[in-house]
Amino acid sequence: MEEFLQRARSRLNRSKHLEKVHVVLGSKSCDLDSLISAVAYAYFLDKVSPPDVLCLPVLNIPRRDFSFFTETRFILEELNIPESFHIFRDEINLHQLNAEGKLSLTLTNSNMLTSEDKSLESAVVKVINPDEQCDGSLELQASSSSLVVKEILQEAPELITQQLAYLLRGSILFKCMSSEADTITEQQEKVLSVLEEKFPDLPPREEIISVLQETQFNPQGVSIEEVMLKDLKEISDGEIKIAISTVHMTLEERNDHSQFPGTQTNHQLWLICLCL
Repeated sequence: MEEFLQRARSRLNRSKHLEKVHVVLGSKSCDLDSLISAVAYAYFLDKVSPPDVLCLPVLNIPRRDFSFFTETRFILEELNIPESFHIFRDEINLHQLNAEGKLSLTLTNSNMLTSEDKSLESAVVKVINPDEQCDGSLELQASSSSLVVKEILQEAPELITQQLAYLLRGSILFKCMSSEADTITEQQEKVLSVLEEKFPDLPPREEIISVLQETQFNPQGVSIEEVMLKDLKEISDGEIKIAISTVHMTLEERNDHSQFPGTQTNHQLWLICLCL
């Protein structure tokens, strides 16, 4: 994986002579599922595409914002994948590539482009959208990572290494524990079982979940402002913007910070900011 990411970044730096660029773009939330599915699918495309096509995973955030995503940074650091190997949205001009007729685009974790990216719709060739695979309940929706694993197993199972299995399995488990239902769908269980049978030395599920929860609820070196910016979502009617963010914490921590306004749940404090 490191070799693929390093080679992709090196080729991008010489992109003036590229004829075709296939970008796998995650969602603006850049959560673990979005990032890992984009990286894994770009790796798969790199192996099955013609040599004149540069396949790139692009993180849909500026590089400076990556420090907010503690669980994502943790799992990459565990596998010794340097942050410097990743390509961030502010490091590649997708609109220029599209205007030059060089861009193909695969979207993961969403079937929607932001308003500023609407002109890129003509470049979209595939959408990996877990919402289209759910059972009708938002609590039991699939993950992009499980859909990517399923396709790779069908098309080129030999490409799944233990390192890739670790990434994808961690992403699926984190998606499951982050859902309100806190359960694993039948499709996700099948994918996890295949990965675990193929690589029996993978750490126990409970260990991975425990470590990721600790990383999510107790981020190191991240301020409360950065935690809120990580999950910031905006709603606007054209005149008024409402920004909504989620801060994860235990009930004990919530009680220690009773000065914060919000609604208490088992693990979350919802904060709303109104901007006129």
